[in-house]
Amino acid sequence: MKVVERDGDGFIVDAALLSRAFGLPVADVRQMMRDGRITSRCEAGVDADAGRRRLTFLHDGRTFRLTVDGAGKILRQSTFVAPRRTG
Repeated sequence: MKVVERDGDGFIVDAALLSRAFGLPVADVRQMMRDGRITSRCEAGVDADAGRRRLTFLHDGRTFRLTVDGAGKILRQSTFVAPRRTG
């Protein structure tokens, strides 16, 4: 499997990539995705970013973000502490 694969309108991301980003065992990543402790969202680019997607994964106050092209090729990636939401 490629690290990120296109799957219809969405993407499949290799658990090993998330494992490295969050410092967790691959088996834990899979379980945490299933039970909602790691959440994700996919956003479509517009205007100058048309054709790109931003894939964001959140876990325990940390964010792992990928920007990919339409085929799933990683263009950028970053990991950072997510600001806590209030209100």
